[in-house]
Amino acid sequence: MAALLLHSVNRSAQITTKQCFISHKVSTLARLQDAHVASFHNSAAHRWSSLPGARWLSRGTGVRFMCQGTAGRLPAGRSRRGAALVLAGAAAAAVVGFVANAGHFQRAEMASRVIQVAEQDDDILEKCKGFMSLPVTDVQVLQEKKGEMCTRMELLIMETQAEFCRALEKVDGGKFKTDRWQRKEGGGGISCVIQDSNVFEKAGVSVSVVFGHLTEEAAKQMKSRGKVLKGKDGKLPFCAMGISSVIHPKNPHVPTVHFNYRYFEIEEEDGSKQWWFGGGTDLTPTYLNEEDAFLFHNTLKEACDKHHPQYYPDFKKWCDRYFYVRHRGETRGIGGIFFDDLDSPSQEEAFGFIRSCTSTVVPCYVPLVYKHRDDAFTAEEKRWQQLRRGRYVEFNLVYDRGVKFGLATPGSRIESILMSLPLTAKWEYTHEPEEGSREAEMLEVLRTPREWL
Repeated sequence: MAALLLHSVNRSAQITTKQCFISHKVSTLARLQDAHVASFHNSAAHRWSSLPGARWLSRGTGVRFMCQGTAGRLPAGRSRRGAALVLAGAAAAAVVGFVANAGHFQRAEMASRVIQVAEQDDDILEKCKGFMSLPVTDVQVLQEKKGEMCTRMELLIMETQAEFCRALEKVDGGKFKTDRWQRKEGGGGISCVIQDSNVFEKAGVSVSVVFGHLTEEAAKQMKSRGKVLKGKDGKLPFCAMGISSVIHPKNPHVPTVHFNYRYFEIEEEDGSKQWWFGGGTDLTPTYLNEEDAFLFHNTLKEACDKHHPQYYPDFKKWCDRYFYVRHRGETRGIGGIFFDDLDSPSQEEAFGFIRSCTSTVVPCYVPLVYKHRDDAFTAEEKRWQQLRRGRYVEFNLVYDRGVKFGLATPGSRIESILMSLPLTAKWEYTHEPEEGSREAEMLEVLRTPREWL
């Protein structure tokens, strides 16, 4: 009898300890969120603690690519929100059972499950500490929907922004200005920008998460690319998110880089959802350096090869076609990879490929900055850089889909959309480089794209 009594006391003590632990975690969450909100209101220059280190290896599972298809459609009636409500109801029932003096094993099991949930929530909280800012979506909402693709993608782009910004700050010595903005129609973003710093004339890394209803103009652009969209009463609810970055260095021997990775989800009239991923990374040097071209393209190829051997050759060609300044008859740079409407073979596998792509943004570019940031250059080389930037501006304003979509979306933030433009550029009437010069060599490559591997 004494042994049973002692066992009961020990079990009660264990449960009480767990309850206190859970209560502490909940109160810590509340204090952490309150502190984050207060700190970001009080100081625009606030920074979270540095990430433990950059990811230098691609990761993910194998996937197969199909540009068009039905894999990106979620069946009607599937509702993660409904599942969340069921789980919430089950948790409430467990609490009622506990108050009604349920048995020791029931109480211990309930406490164990709650602790597991709290520990899972801590995963998101710990990630947020390493970001440049709080996520666009409220942390509590991310916790409630942590299994949904919109949440997973938002966390990925926030993580990528932080890793890339930290790496650029280290090579430059300056600090990014973090600018949070909201869109009254729904959503917002975080723009991180360095201007006129030590290495970079202008460097921007922007995250956006927006939702609402597609305009007819935006929907028309998508339909022109083969998307068949059927809205309810002319409306198409959507959620779009992505990360976009353009880096313009001061030294003309350090190349400009651009990358963008995004996720789009649309709900149709019958409740089903269409989703797809898109993006890519490309390099725009002022002067040709074949070693740099090899490192850049080989890093992207290794990431692609983890998923499908045809990804790199197909997406490299797509990149050369997409970043083509038609009215000049030349590509914007030496390419990279580019893809859009990626909606197969499954959402999970497509997301894995995106993770591999985002993991390359530091190792494919930052070593090139270290290599050339201290190179000597002449006034003539700086002039050529300014002229090439003029071509960069022409492409972005005339052809770039992201810029066109942003300008067509009500409530879009113009500063973030045009963040990709350099501080300085130049246009000269009928300029043509001297035959046999390094400038002419670069122009020949832009007019006739090459294979770099």
